[in-house]
Order: sequence, then C-alpha cells, then structure tokens
Amino acid sequence: MSESLFTHLDARGQVRMVDVTRKEPTVRSATAAGFVACAPHVVAALRDGTVPKGDALALARIAGIAAAKRTPELLPLAHVIGVHGAVVEVAVEDAGVAITATVSTADRTGVEMEALTAVSVAALNIVDMVKALDKGTSIRDVRLIAKEGGKSGSWRRAE
Repeated sequence: MSESLFTHLDARGQVRMVDVTRKEPTVRSATAAGFVACAPHVVAALRDGTVPKGDALALARIAGIAAAKRTPELLPLAHVIGVHGAVVEVAVEDAGVAITATVSTADRTGVEMEALTAVSVAALNIVDMVKALDKGTSIRDVRLIAKEGGKSGSWRRAE
C-alpha cells in the first residue's frame, strides 16, 4: 500500500510515527465517555462513601487526569503533546458509574487518545477500588463523544 493511504506506514510498509513538526499548533479538545457497571450493593457503597479502600470516585478523577498526561507512554505512536486541560467527571448512577473526560491542548495533533485513556484508566481505578466488593464489576462503552479543532474540524457522535 502507498504511504498516502496509511499515514502510520512508511514506503516499505513499516509502522512509523507521523511527523507533525511542520504543522501549526491549534486549539483542540476531545471528550470521551465510559461506564463501570456495578452491582446494587457496590453502588450503595459508592454513594455512602463506604468502599473499604477509600474514596473511589476521587481516585478515579485524579487517575484519569494523570493518565491523560501519560498517554504517549502507553500508545507507541501517540505524540508527546502538552495536555493543557483535563477534566474527569464521575457520576454514580443506579447501574454503576458514568465517566466523562474532556482533554484540551494547543498543539499540533489532537487529544482523542488522551481523552479515551483518561476514561479507561479512571474506570480501571474504580474496578480496582471495588473489586473486593464484587469481582463482576465491568467496564463498558468506552468511546469518543466529540472532538474540536485540527484539520478535520469538529465531530460529534450521534447517539
């Protein structure tokens, strides 16, 4: 396949990191969401603040923010960019915990992977905090919700 069809392959078909050196920095943001499905007794413990390991929701928010900033360490082709803003929101619902992360930058490439990583790691932290209460806790529906800026402009998931 030619290099023009696959941006992350070189002329020999080898995986490579795209060179964004010549791109102008622009303001960009991305929002991702996910859900941690929990049993009713786990939801009650989250709402009451009685999870034996401590404040699972606060830890999830902090872990998600930290993860957004470390995305290139986990995804080999992700660029090291300045994460200039990261908000992770968690909300306990009747069936579990809804997680939303919005990440923003003024850089040469987008922050979709940073937002997805933030949600994923926040969800993993909730599972870790409640696994003693219910090993059946699961992560579902991690997905990109919207992105703004960059060459491809705005995009929003139709849900």
